[in-house]
Amino acid sequence: MKRRIHGAKLLFSAGISVTLAMGMLAGGQMANAAGPTAVDLGTAESFAVLAGTGITNTGATTINGDVGSYPTTSQTGFGTVKLVTGTNHHGDAITAGAKSALTTAYLDAAGRTAPIAVTGDLGGKTLVGGVYNAASTLNLTGTLTLDGGNVPSSVWIFQAPSDLITASASRVLFINGGNPCNVFWQVTSSATLGSGSTFAGTILALASITMNSGVTVNGRALARNGNVTLINDTITRATCSTPTSGASSGASSSASSGASSGASSSASSSATPATTSTASRPVSRDSTPLLALLTCLALGGLGVAAVEAQRRRIRS
Repeated sequence: MKRRIHGAKLLFSAGISVTLAMGMLAGGQMANAAGPTAVDLGTAESFAVLAGTGITNTGATTINGDVGSYPTTSQTGFGTVKLVTGTNHHGDAITAGAKSALTTAYLDAAGRTAPIAVTGDLGGKTLVGGVYNAASTLNLTGTLTLDGGNVPSSVWIFQAPSDLITASASRVLFINGGNPCNVFWQVTSSATLGSGSTFAGTILALASITMNSGVTVNGRALARNGNVTLINDTITRATCSTPTSGASSGASSSASSGASSGASSSASSSATPATTSTASRPVSRDSTPLLALLTCLALGGLGVAAVEAQRRRIRS
């Protein structure tokens, strides 16, 4: 009789122990998905386009967010720029303050330690929140998928010791709740975005930023010392709001402008991209710990029930 009670107690204890272990595992995975803290942009946060030596535009470009350049305040081709939201500060005191804040943000992103080394092209990769560092030029051909792990605060910081170059029609997509406002690209030299590409995140470039024709950016183009070149592009300043889980494009559509703010403006673009393989879309990390937790709770419950049943038999 005592052996049965002892065995039931062991079953109960095992269930509780495994439950606690799985809870810790789930918490660890949540923390891993969240990654580092976000880069504080300060007063540069309100800017969609910020340059050091002027802004040059060709064609019909749409901008949602503030615009400015300092210390060189020149703006060329702005007669065809549609500023939907925000203010063109040119080179006023607000712009000067934003440039100072940009320097602080750039140094913060560049100084993040213990980065994960990324080799080869970013295309075809699925990355959870973290600090990523390339050996030289950071290239993107095809689709980069950022997995938020169902943690709205997930943050990605990419450190490029040289240039950032994206190919034509390349894309940055999100799954499981990632948000473009929490993606930062620290570029030690210059950034060039290929024509027709869909980009997400804030570019913090030491030198210049060049967008070829038809680029859509949900984020910011912030150049410390160089110029920003635009050609029939759409830039929407990314703001942190509660993202939807599941697969989504580089951004949601901008209701105020009717234009896409980070990916395609069509409804189909928010679905899982056709070019991303099933293998690159991992199952949510929250599901496995939850199932294990329920299983362990069931085992614990059986242990309690067995102990109580044996006690009643002894009393009777």
